[in-house]
Amino acid sequence: MTEEAPIVENLWIGAWIAALAVGVLVWGLILWCMVAYRRRKGDDELPVQLQYNVPLEILYTVVPMLMVGALFYYTEDAQTKLHDVSKEPDTTINVVGKQWSWDFNYVDEGVHEAGQMAELDGKTGAEEKLPTLYLPVGERVEFVLTSRDVIHSFWVPAFLEKMDVNPGLVNRFQVTPNQTGTFQGKCAELCGAYHSQMLFNVKVVERDEYDAHMAELKDKGQTGLLDNGLNREKVANRDQHLIDDIEGKN
Repeated sequence: MTEEAPIVENLWIGAWIAALAVGVLVWGLILWCMVAYRRRKGDDELPVQLQYNVPLEILYTVVPMLMVGALFYYTEDAQTKLHDVSKEPDTTINVVGKQWSWDFNYVDEGVHEAGQMAELDGKTGAEEKLPTLYLPVGERVEFVLTSRDVIHSFWVPAFLEKMDVNPGLVNRFQVTPNQTGTFQGKCAELCGAYHSQMLFNVKVVERDEYDAHMAELKDKGQTGLLDNGLNREKVANRDQHLIDDIEGKN
């Protein structure tokens, strides 16, 4: 769903292939030992007892270390690419986590969407009431993640990427959606009684539809950027002041 998603896919597929290869080798050796060295009928002698086998011990110490080192290298390489925010984004969105919903500040457009907690009563239509995050397809989006209260985690499963939303700390990552559609998002960090209802929608649309939605928010009076300060009941429409290390956005 994003240009960055294959980085995660390739990492996990490679890890599973490596794990399967090791598993087949270990299972094969176990079965071979069970068959080749089984006690045979009429064999009353004990097998040769060995206390040490230095070459073998070196082998099964070095090989796992090399495997862990390889996994570490590829994981670190993938993480570095996923968390690279050196490129200039086309769109910047401040995602604000709060108990138990999300606010979206469209920094470049100067408008916002204030989310309300989902009411999961078993009736249809609940999804339509969730806060909806709009993203333009084919454009690099930078998410600036902040929290009003406790630790949350911003997760869009279709993007194969999630990141913690911490009070007093700014986290960022960038994605480039490459497919239009509506996707589900949620909080992935236990954050209180209604954590499971901290849901949102993501709509990836063409630029024209994105601009039309920004204009719609402006017409509704949802101008300016919502405060990141603590406010669990009602968020006032005030100018944005992100934590100071968001360069050029405060």
